[in-house]
Amino acid sequence: MKSWSSSASRALPRLLPLFFLALLALPALAAEPSDADIDRLLKASRAESLLAAIVPQMEAVQQQEFDKHFAGKEMTEEQKAEVARIQAKTNEIVRKALSWEEMRPVYLDVYKKTYTREDVRAIAKFYESPAGKSLLDKNPLLMQNIMSAVQQKMGPMLEELQAEIRSIPTDTAVPPPPVSPPQKRRRTR
Repeated sequence: MKSWSSSASRALPRLLPLFFLALLALPALAAEPSDADIDRLLKASRAESLLAAIVPQMEAVQQQEFDKHFAGKEMTEEQKAEVARIQAKTNEIVRKALSWEEMRPVYLDVYKKTYTREDVRAIAKFYESPAGKSLLDKNPLLMQNIMSAVQQKMGPMLEELQAEIRSIPTDTAVPPPPVSPPQKRRRTR
């Protein structure tokens, strides 16, 4: 009778690949976060208030586009009223599209596709911690400081680029190639 250890040693090479395949499949089997898990994270990360802060920015961009489009155009009072009505309607459309009621299902879907339940719970726990709250509180200042630093860094680079552009000779421009008129096609049968 053969011993158990010799049978196991012969079966092991055949089972080992299956074991590794099972290990590779584990991430796919990771638990999907529940809506409650994601809602906890969205609340902790202040997602709703961050989304609400985007709306005035979008409206300001729209206002700039309207101003740019109608700049220098003479309009009657009726035309101005119509433009104001259209602008109010577009603002309403943006507010509805970016409302929490419309966007929450999008957040839920994207978070479920992106994170595991463990990820969502750990991230929520971080945002609920003093360090996470500090990060959220200081992010606007961080972004402002980054933008300022980038602008300082870009200044000299832009000056250098402008100098390069000014050094391009303009009097030696190559004329465009002549364009010949299209030839009539001959009919072939």
